[in-house]
Amino acid sequence: MQEWTERILAGDARALARAATLVENRDPEGLALLRELFPRTGKAIISGITGAPGAGKSTLADQLAAAIRAEGATVAIIAVDPTSPFSGGAILGDRVRMQRHHADAGVFIRSMASRGRLGGVAPATTDLAMLLDAAGFDHVLIETVGVGQDEVEVARLADVTAVVLVPGMGDDVQALKAGILEIADLFVINKADRPGVDSLEREIEAMQALGGEANAVRPVVRTVASRGEGIAELLAVLRQCHRQRHSNRRKTDLWVHRLQEMLRERLLEHLPAEEIRQAAEEIADHRSDPYSTVETWLSRLTFAKQEN
Repeated sequence: MQEWTERILAGDARALARAATLVENRDPEGLALLRELFPRTGKAIISGITGAPGAGKSTLADQLAAAIRAEGATVAIIAVDPTSPFSGGAILGDRVRMQRHHADAGVFIRSMASRGRLGGVAPATTDLAMLLDAAGFDHVLIETVGVGQDEVEVARLADVTAVVLVPGMGDDVQALKAGILEIADLFVINKADRPGVDSLEREIEAMQALGGEANAVRPVVRTVASRGEGIAELLAVLRQCHRQRHSNRRKTDLWVHRLQEMLRERLLEHLPAEEIRQAAEEIADHRSDPYSTVETWLSRLTFAKQEN
């Protein structure tokens, strides 16, 4: 374990890729490695990029990576792709879109399947972000699936969350409902060369005004990612938001959410999917009730922990 840790800290991409696979597969060896590396975390700026499909999230991440590397800093990208509910597979196409970085040792790109997880991220996204942070990357960019209005989970693991919108995609303000407004640290109007950009920015400002003091005014940045326009300004605003919001209280709040998710996932790992389905069938047939079922599981897990 010590040798493996040293290889990752030395920038060994092969060791890091292997560790990422173990972390994603919830291998005990991967979790042991995370425990070993955790004291090294806390230095990277972890940024979430979320928004509707077609908003240009991948292109933004690609351009941000290029801008970060131009400054001499390093960057890791976690791109979450949707898992098919029928085949269980995922395309993992973001590595294809970002091929210009493939030979750059200062860029690490990892595609992850959502594995049916709602909220735009994969189950092991938090752990993988911690791994990349510990590995010494200056920036970690997390690009969510792009499923619409419920991609709020990224705000629970990212230091800064950017919500990407595009003018002319139906009801633009619709994207600001159902929690999206609350999770944004900044808004990005991508494809800003399209008609309707001024109207969209006014709608964002109006929606923020309705939020009251609980939702302080978030900055709005215009970009045309396909041409690299506005990327330097976006990177500057991301860093500014990180400085303003990276207080001890915010870090504590983030870890409250992260710990809740980690606990939930660890508990589910101890319950076979078949057992959960069987219990669901019994409850659906009113042969059992959900409250007794959950209490039985909790008692069993607690007893197993005591035995160990």
